[in-house]
This record gives sequence, C-alpha cells and structure tokens, in this order.
Amino acid sequence: MKTFLKKNLFAFFILIAFCFSSCSRKQKNENSFTDKNKITVGFSIDTLAIERWQRDLDVFMATVRSLNADVIVQNAGNSVEEQKRQLMYLMERNVNAIVILPKDAESLKDEVEKIRAKNIPVIAYDRLIRNTNVDLYISVDSTKVGSLMAEKMKSITGTKNWICILGPKEDFNMTMIQNGIQSSIKNHGPVITDVFYTEGWDYDLAKQKMVDIITNGIIPDAIICGNDAVADAVLSVLHVYYPDRHIPVCGQDADIAACQNITHGFQDFTIYKPITLLAEKAAEYAVRIGKGESAESIAATGATIDNGYAQIPCILLEPEVVTKENIDRVIIDSGFHTHSEVYME
Repeated sequence: MKTFLKKNLFAFFILIAFCFSSCSRKQKNENSFTDKNKITVGFSIDTLAIERWQRDLDVFMATVRSLNADVIVQNAGNSVEEQKRQLMYLMERNVNAIVILPKDAESLKDEVEKIRAKNIPVIAYDRLIRNTNVDLYISVDSTKVGSLMAEKMKSITGTKNWICILGPKEDFNMTMIQNGIQSSIKNHGPVITDVFYTEGWDYDLAKQKMVDIITNGIIPDAIICGNDAVADAVLSVLHVYYPDRHIPVCGQDADIAACQNITHGFQDFTIYKPITLLAEKAAEYAVRIGKGESAESIAATGATIDNGYAQIPCILLEPEVVTKENIDRVIIDSGFHTHSEVYME
C-alpha cells in the first residue's frame, strides 16, 4: 500500500512539474512573440546643442512610448558623416520606421535609398531631405515663417534697409524662409542689403558678422535672424556698440532667452512654432507608418512638397508671430514656457 501511494505521489508531482513547465514555456513564447512584434522607431537627430531639439526629442520619445512602441535615438553631434553612420546602424537594427532631422538636406540620398530598399519607411522631420524619395515630410511651414517675419518687420520699420543673418545653407528651412521673405517684400518692400548664412549654426560666426557690419559703418534698419539663438548673438553685439539705440531684431523658435528679450524690449518678436504638437504628430505617424499605414492616408489633405526628386506627402503646421503684446496668450497659456521663466520671477 505504501509503495502504491509513493508511486502515485511521485506521478502526481511529475504531472504538476510538467504543467508548470508547459505554462512557463507558453508564457515565455508569448512574451517573445509580443517583443518581436512591437514597433520600434528610430530617430536620427542632427544635434542637441540647440535648445529646441531637446524639447522635440523629449516629447517625441514620450509619445512613441505612450503608443506602446520602442524608440532608438541617435544624436549625430552636428556631423553629416556621423549621421550617415548612425542611419546605417538604425537600418541594421531593422527598426520599423526612421525619423530623420537631417544635418544637411542634400547629403543623405544614398543612406535613404539603402534604408527604403529594406522596406523601412523614412520620415523627414522639421527639415526637408532633398533629392531622394522619402515617405513623409512633417514640419512647420518655413515659407510661412519667412513671410510672417517680413510682414511683421515691415509694420515696424517700413520700407528700409534690412540684413538677414540666417542659419546654414545646408538647412533647407533657410531657403524656404528666404523665399517667404522675398515673396513678401517683392516690388513693394525694403531692400535686403546683405544675407549671411551662419555655417553649422555657429553663433560666434553670427556675432562676428554683426561686428563686421557695424565696424564697416553700416547701420541696418532691421535684422532678420535664422533663429532666436542667432538673434541673441546679434543682440549681444548691438548692446555693446549701440546701447542707446534700438534696431529691430527678430528670430524664430520662441526660445526662453528670446521670450525674455521680448519682454525686456530688446527683441521685437519671434515666430512661435507648435513644437510639442509637431513632435507628437511625428511620433504618432512614425508608429502608424511603421505598422504599415501609408503616408498618403496620413497626409489626408493631399498636400505635397517638391524635394527635387518627387512630390512628397507633407504635413505643415502653422507658425505664429509672438510679440510683447501676445506673449502671455501664445507662450504662457499654451504651457510652452511658464510665467516665471518668461518674466524671470
């Protein structure tokens, strides 16, 4: 009898162990299946040295993760060659979609072609990638940014002599901004006496250009800058050479320093771009495209942009002028910056 009980107990424990083992294997296989099929988005970013890119990245990553997807970020450190290497790394990781904030609009043709040959969709973020077939371009309307700059500056200075100190030519947004400015002043506006492109967004170069202009005896009636950091560099020179004279200056991005300069009357205006919405939408669309949805269905308005290769589906968000009069509504009420940050309380 004891032998019979022992044998039955032994068989019972073997059965229990088998069941646990089977369940464990089943759970492990289910987890492996889930992980294997989870969407992963690659994000290749030119640099984090510019204030706004860290904001874009934080929002983008949080949104991707909120959609139950993973994200792999690569920071090129302001280097075209490094960005090319990192794009190949993302391709080798076999991510489901790659979002690119390009260092140089013209330099990523080969890499994009290789990525798309592996059926990995590519989204150009904020800056257009030229002369290759990307799936989607999402940005703020940079041509509209330029026209807003010109129209607002005309209302301040009238038809006088302006200079433009922009970002690098390799950033195609600068071309679109310049197109917007020119279309707004054509035949009935001020004369732009000088256009300077700040290579590599090197603000010391922008500062030196402003010094050269002033020491050559040129006093512009207005200065349009490629972004707010360039505007801040320009203002630092004007404060030294013309502490008692106001020369209108504008930029874009609504950086915290620019907002503070506006409230103090140093900078006349900036162009606010809905960066939070832009990063959220880019993340959402990357996940959707990574799951197989077409870019054309996402860009439902049918809007396209010519990137030199084809008409690329695009989504362009609307910018807005920010002045001392509306900064509370546009910047503070939206949560872009806090009241204490803007007014340095």
